[in-house]
Amino acid sequence: MLSEHSHASRIVIGRVSGLYGVKGWIKIHSETDPREGILRYSPWLLGADGVERRVFEGKSHGKGVIARLDGCEDRDQAAALIGQEIAIRRDQLPPPRPDEFYWIDLEGLAVVTQTGVELGQVSHLFATGANDVLVVQGDRERLIPFVWKDVVLDVDFDQRRIQVDWDPEF
Repeated sequence: MLSEHSHASRIVIGRVSGLYGVKGWIKIHSETDPREGILRYSPWLLGADGVERRVFEGKSHGKGVIARLDGCEDRDQAAALIGQEIAIRRDQLPPPRPDEFYWIDLEGLAVVTQTGVELGQVSHLFATGANDVLVVQGDRERLIPFVWKDVVLDVDFDQRRIQVDWDPEF
């Protein structure tokens, strides 16, 4: 969920993973779902310095994504980009629908049971196909399925916490 409580002004959505051909195309490891969704965002902010590059063209290729960026005309220019993170500005993301959240907004939130037992903080999330899973770091690591209104009862950005219906012994 986009909110004033969110920290990241840049959202990492992939990285440059290799070269494709000799005309400046690059291979992309995309963190978006679907993979080719990364091509909907432009400009990209590349590397730690966030150098802005417009996506000139791109497409799905096999199991991955390839793209050509503005100002990247040959293999040597493309090679200089390998390994760089691809980020976008936060304001490029559409607002989430009601009761939907961006993973990045959940990371770092405290997780508490409905009886007030603190379980830890969300370190990251991962997808299983059936549902997303919160990885909660506290006295030990817990994997809590993100099942809205069944397991995850409330997300409160003002209090920076997620309330769950979860047995602290699990």
